[in-house]
Amino acid sequence: MTALLTDNLPLLAGAPNGIKKLRELILELAVRGKLVPQDPRDEPASELLKRIAEEKARLVAEGKIKRQKQLAELGEEEKLFELPCGWEWQRLDAISPMSLVDGDWIESKDQDPSGGVRLLQLADIGVNEFKDKSDRFVNEETFLRLNCTALEAGDILIARLPSPIGRACIFPGLSCKAITVVDVAVLRPLNTFCSGYVVNAINSTCFREQVEAYGKGATRFRIATGHLKSLLIPVPPLSEQHRIVAKVDELMALCDRLEAQQADAESAHAQLVQALLDSLTQASDAADFAQSWQRLAEHFHTLFSTESSIDALKQALLQLAVMGKLVPQDSGDEPASALLKRIAEEKARLVVEGKIKKQKLLAQIGADEGSSKVSSGWELVRFGQLIELISGQHLGPDEYFDSPQDGAIPYLTGPAEFGEVHPQPTRFTHERRATSIQGDILLTVKGSGVGKTNFVDQEELAISRQLMAIRPVLLDTQFTRYLLLSMAEHFQSKSIGIAIPGISREDVLDAPIGLPPLPEQHRIVAKVDQLMALCDQLKARLGQARQVHEQLANALVEQAVA
Repeated sequence: MTALLTDNLPLLAGAPNGIKKLRELILELAVRGKLVPQDPRDEPASELLKRIAEEKARLVAEGKIKRQKQLAELGEEEKLFELPCGWEWQRLDAISPMSLVDGDWIESKDQDPSGGVRLLQLADIGVNEFKDKSDRFVNEETFLRLNCTALEAGDILIARLPSPIGRACIFPGLSCKAITVVDVAVLRPLNTFCSGYVVNAINSTCFREQVEAYGKGATRFRIATGHLKSLLIPVPPLSEQHRIVAKVDELMALCDRLEAQQADAESAHAQLVQALLDSLTQASDAADFAQSWQRLAEHFHTLFSTESSIDALKQALLQLAVMGKLVPQDSGDEPASALLKRIAEEKARLVVEGKIKKQKLLAQIGADEGSSKVSSGWELVRFGQLIELISGQHLGPDEYFDSPQDGAIPYLTGPAEFGEVHPQPTRFTHERRATSIQGDILLTVKGSGVGKTNFVDQEELAISRQLMAIRPVLLDTQFTRYLLLSMAEHFQSKSIGIAIPGISREDVLDAPIGLPPLPEQHRIVAKVDQLMALCDQLKARLGQARQVHEQLANALVEQAVA
């Protein structure tokens, strides 16, 4: 079975979450007796378990431990699968002289940053890894007053809460005394048992499935220590336990190397893709552009083999579109200067009619802003010259509600209610302090989603201060949205604030952009729509290939554990 694993590592590791699943498979094979060969000369596990029972009886007789509550006899129907010759099923609590116990109940008021007793947290417990992450302490007085249980090096710590629930590690010992919180159970195996094997068994899928079947809690998924005690682990002969641990360590180290190689390869791939895409957007002339495209086209299927690389391609296509490099210019088009004049006239008319507010004069574009060179027939302008901008306004909790009412309009609080194209509001209001109308483009201007957009398809919509509505004037609306999508990085670079980062009206209005003639806007939209659809098809094929890959990997896993 080990050969089956190692011979198919590329297939298994390359599947979605492949290395994580590979680690799980290693542990599952370990506890099924399929990772190392059995040796008929090994003393059977039944003799080991007999010695453990005798040792526990002796410790009880000497008053060193309390007599444990008798666990239910192990029924044949409880056994999860057939074990190799010489192995036995046993309840977890039966392999330890000290009954499995909870950590200590320590309230915040009992903690002391200057205390000398370390208080371990759930964050310290990893899957077969003591993470040593927390920094909590109690003092010696509290330790004695609460009669806390001091941990010993070699104790096994089991998390009773996610994530994942039931994960376990060996406590390595610290330079100071240590205890743990109540949501961690403590198991202290006898020296006659291999602690490394116990931890591997607890972290295996077969044990975790038992844990999850017991886990309870309306707000927090939790397993009681009493239930943990009764769960089953497969017990191999002691000699085989040590061989299993050595093989698991060897294979986990191999997984570590695969993971590092995979991360390095993914990083190098992303850098290569971005460098080649940048060579397109930064091309100095048509010949340079053609040469860069040729380089990219020759290795297209190798380069665009991940979802992130296809997303990078989409962003590059948007950049090319708004730079005038995606479709040819047509000398017969009315130049953008004429369109710009008509937009100014239309905005002046709307101001006179009281439909929009008069906008303050925007500064001329400086030589250090944007690109001083635009395509033939284009104009370099500020975005505010082309749009009306409506800033959202905050509504208090008493000003909106969750179900429609007569005369109310939808109220959108932010991008959490954005759909793929159109918003999907779940609240309503009678307030109309800041409203967007059908055809507007919503832009997220506050929070982690700065730059995200949606098209408004509602007749009227109230918007919160996390959003602004952009109303194009005589522009192709879809081209305007593509403009905004291409400006996402620009907006994110302008986003300031630690708690809630955001951009201002000026950041939107002052952004320099290239304005193409209206007919070219339509051609750009048609071409971008076509290329985005092709990118989506490429992504779908990746998904299909991933499914096939996963099916093959799963088939191998099933063969390994059968």
